[in-house]
Amino acid sequence: MKKHLVYYLVLLMAMSSCKPKENMVYMEKEKAVAETEINQAVFYGTHIQSGDVLEIKVTAFDENAVRPFNLYSMNNSTSTGQVNGQTAQLAPQGYLVDNEGFIYFPVLGKLYIKGMTLAQLRADLEKRLLTYLAEPLVSIKQLNFNVTVLGEVKSPGQYTSPSDKITILQALGLAGDMTDYGNRTNVKLIREEEGVSKTYTIDFTDKNITSSPYYYMQQNDVLYVEPDMIKKKSANIDPNRGLVFQIGGVALGVASILISILR
Repeated sequence: MKKHLVYYLVLLMAMSSCKPKENMVYMEKEKAVAETEINQAVFYGTHIQSGDVLEIKVTAFDENAVRPFNLYSMNNSTSTGQVNGQTAQLAPQGYLVDNEGFIYFPVLGKLYIKGMTLAQLRADLEKRLLTYLAEPLVSIKQLNFNVTVLGEVKSPGQYTSPSDKITILQALGLAGDMTDYGNRTNVKLIREEEGVSKTYTIDFTDKNITSSPYYYMQQNDVLYVEPDMIKKKSANIDPNRGLVFQIGGVALGVASILISILR
C-alpha cells in the first residue's frame, strides 16, 4: 500500500510539472472582427516628431545650383556649418527636429515639419525649391527611428531601425522574440498621439493581427510583453520553494527504491 502511495505522489508531481502551456503559437486563432476593422494595416508613413533626425538630400540637373541646399556640401565648405545663425541644426548626421517641431533648412530657413509624414515633407520641399531650382528632387531618410520592446522578451531594450516601415512582429524579432513566459494574448502597445500617451492591446495569437491598424510601428512606440499567470504566481512565491519540491521529489524516489528493496 505504501509503495503504491509513493508511486501516486511521484506521478502527481510529474503531471503537475509537465502541464502544457497554452497560447504559445503566433497567429494560431482567428477571432471574429467587424467588417470595418479588416484590411486596415496600411502603411501611410510615420509622422515626424521632435527629436527626429532626418537625412535630406536635394538633387537637380544643375549640380552647382543644388550645393547650397545640401548639408554635406556646406559642411565640406565651412568649418562652422552655420545657416541663418543656427549651428545645432546643421550637424553632419542630418537635420534635428527641435522641441517646437522646426528644422533650419539652407536658404529656405526655419520650417515647421512636426506631424508631417516623410512623403508630405518631400512634396513640400520640392514645391518650395521650385523657386530656386528646375525640377528639384528630394530624398528623405529618418536616421533615428526608435522602438522599445520591454517585458518578457529575450533582449529587452530600445532599437534603432534602418527603415521607418517596421511591423510589430519585426520589432519583436529585434528583441529576440518572447520568452516562454510571455503572455502572447495581451501585449501592450504604448504610443503617443497628439501629445497624449495611449495604450492598445494586441493579441499575437490572432490571425487577424496583420489587419490591425496597429500592425505598423510608429516612431518611439513601446511594446510591453507582460508575464503570463505562471510567471506572475512564481514571482510571489518563495524562490526556494521550487528547490524544496525538487528535493521532495528526489526523496520520494529514493523512498520508493528502498521500499522495493525491503519488500
